[in-house]
Amino acid sequence: MRICGLISGGKDSAYALYRAIKDGAEVACLASIMPSRPDSWMFHRPLVELTRLQAEAMGFGDRHFMIPVSGVKEAEVEELREGLRGLKARYDFDAITVGGVASRYQYDRFSAIARDLGVKVFDPQWGEEPEEYLRRLVREGIVFIISQITTAGLPERLLGVPVQDEVQVEEILSLSRRCGFHPAFEGGEAETFVVAAPHFSRGICLRGSRVKMAEYQYALSVSEARLCGDVVIVVDSESYLVRRRSEFLATASRTSGT
Repeated sequence: MRICGLISGGKDSAYALYRAIKDGAEVACLASIMPSRPDSWMFHRPLVELTRLQAEAMGFGDRHFMIPVSGVKEAEVEELREGLRGLKARYDFDAITVGGVASRYQYDRFSAIARDLGVKVFDPQWGEEPEEYLRRLVREGIVFIISQITTAGLPERLLGVPVQDEVQVEEILSLSRRCGFHPAFEGGEAETFVVAAPHFSRGICLRGSRVKMAEYQYALSVSEARLCGDVVIVVDSESYLVRRRSEFLATASRTSGT
């Protein structure tokens, strides 16, 4: 399988690409979608500009492209289709990776684009039980931060804190059960950004601050982002250390049984 990995910066697209690579796929190119407005129906917007660092961390910085879209419902789907058509002509991939879990709206539109281009959709987590999916993300070494909150029930203090162990996952799941939001944030209740993963050769260090946008709405305003070995996330006056790459590689190895 020769893939074009669609990466938004978030946990789900990162996991789909990781699984494709783990299964032996060849990465032809990476594409990130940049909506011109924050309320896109289809696409993740917070910190998407930092996907360039993720691409560099994977060794694909020279094959990473931004596809600008309007953010207007349905029009943005056509704009993505044309952007991917151009990349397919150049890189000749036969599948796209997509990080959908439960959104039929998104899945149907990505599937329609793929059919038009004559390629397949690789979406390994589609339809999975969301609580177990979130646990497995962390077990396999995907380390992410929450970059935006748009629902009651998720406290501001979770913004920017690396989610890297099952204790943290269980806190999110407990809040989800109590407050009624989707445990994997599939309803847009929160957005995430991956700072370390088994398919990254380096991690991403961030510095930023928590900003309240409205009632129950908070965002991480990032002032500095760079590739690094030891990953440290600094939010306001607090620092959070992400475990070393060797540790999360060992986690992924134990999980896969190798």
